[in-house]
Amino acid sequence: MGGTEALDALALGLLGLMVGSFLNVVIHRLPKMMELRWVAECAELNPVGDQNFEATPQPAFNLMVPRSRCPHCGHAIQWFENIPLISYVALKGRCRGCHAGISARYPAVELVCAGLFAWCGWQWGLTWSGLAWSGFSAAVLALACIDWDTTLLPDDITLPLLWAGLCASALNLSGTALPDAVWGAVLGYLSLWLVYWAFKLATGKEGMGYGDFKLFAAIGAWFGWQALIPVILMSSVIGAMVGIAIKMFSQLREGGYVPFGPFLALAALTSMIFGPQAILSLIGL
Repeated sequence: MGGTEALDALALGLLGLMVGSFLNVVIHRLPKMMELRWVAECAELNPVGDQNFEATPQPAFNLMVPRSRCPHCGHAIQWFENIPLISYVALKGRCRGCHAGISARYPAVELVCAGLFAWCGWQWGLTWSGLAWSGFSAAVLALACIDWDTTLLPDDITLPLLWAGLCASALNLSGTALPDAVWGAVLGYLSLWLVYWAFKLATGKEGMGYGDFKLFAAIGAWFGWQALIPVILMSSVIGAMVGIAIKMFSQLREGGYVPFGPFLALAALTSMIFGPQAILSLIGL
C-alpha cells in the first residue's frame, strides 16, 4: 500500500469510526421514530380512538435528543463514554453506572463502518467519489441492521440512497453511466415488484416488503442494471443458507420471517469491493 493511499485509507477509516458511532444511534432510534410518527398519524386520522396520545404532549425524540442513556439504569452517557471503540474497550463492555453488559454490536458496527470507509479511501482516495461510496456504505450498513432487527427498510434511507446513486452517476462519481443507473433503478424496483405479486397471487402471502424493492432500485442506481443479476443471485443464495440454518436451530422469529434486506446489503457491499462479476465467480457461475 503506497503512502498516499495509506493516509487516505486512515483518514476515511477514522471518519468511518465516527460515522459508525452515529449509525448505532440511527439503527436504534429511526424505527422508534417511525413508530411514533405512525401513532401520531393514526391519532390525527382517528382522534376519537386515540384521545390520550393527542392530549398528552409528547417529548422530543429524534436522532439528536434525548441524550443516549443506558437502557437498564437510565445512566446518561457522557461524552468520554461515547468515543468510538475506545470507550467500549475502556469500559470493558459494561455500563459505567450499573455495570450491565453493552451489546458487542455497537463496536462491531463502528469497526465495519471504519473498514468500509478505509477501503473506499484506498480505492478512490480522499475524493468526492471516495466520499460518495463511503456514504453508500454507511447507508447500506444501517439498512441491513435495521431490517434485521425490525424487518423494516425506512424510506428515510432507501429513497435518499436511490437519488444519491442517480446524482453520483450524473456527476461521474460512481463510475456508472447515467442511462445504466436509471435503468438499474427501474429494473431493480420492477423485478422484485413482479416477484412480490407473483408470489402473492400464487400463495396469498406477502414474501417481501416494499422496502426491498426500493433498496434493490437504489443498488441498481449505484451499480447499473448489469449488476442486478449478480447481486440478486448472491443475496438469494446467502439468504437461503442463513434461513435454513436459522430454521434448523429453531431460531426463527415470530411469524417465521427472515428479512431479505441484509442479504441484499451484503451482496451490494461485496459488489462494491470486488465488482459484480466477481460475485458470479464466487457462486460458481
